[in-house]
Amino acid sequence: IHCFEGVTAIIFCVALSAYDLVLAEDEEMNRMHESMKLFDSICNNKWFTDTSIILFLNKKDLFEEKIVHSSLTICFPEYTGANKYDEAAGYIQSKFEDLNKRKDTKEIYTHFTCATDTKNVQFVFDAVTDVIIK
Repeated sequence: IHCFEGVTAIIFCVALSAYDLVLAEDEEMNRMHESMKLFDSICNNKWFTDTSIILFLNKKDLFEEKIVHSSLTICFPEYTGANKYDEAAGYIQSKFEDLNKRKDTKEIYTHFTCATDTKNVQFVFDAVTDVIIK
């Protein structure tokens, strides 16, 4: 029996605000790139072919403050958009969702979250419950 049998949803959390940081254990590896690498391996894993993925792009409050001072090109040199929250956050969302190789059969439900915002957390919790019950 495989330990992932019957999994209906995976919750994957990414710190939006880590786009300009490196890993403590590997100062050459950008934290956002590491998150994308892990997301890719989970999203496209054969054991999760029919498993919905709920992507939390967390720490949106810190990201919104940081993006005006620290360019997204630190993480994504090809980025040509403005260093404004909506545009930069949308770009990161696209980068993650584009990793899904089974767009026709696999759903990714993305939520921008702030764990300290109780109204946001309640809304996201309700949305996640709907996905899992489906």
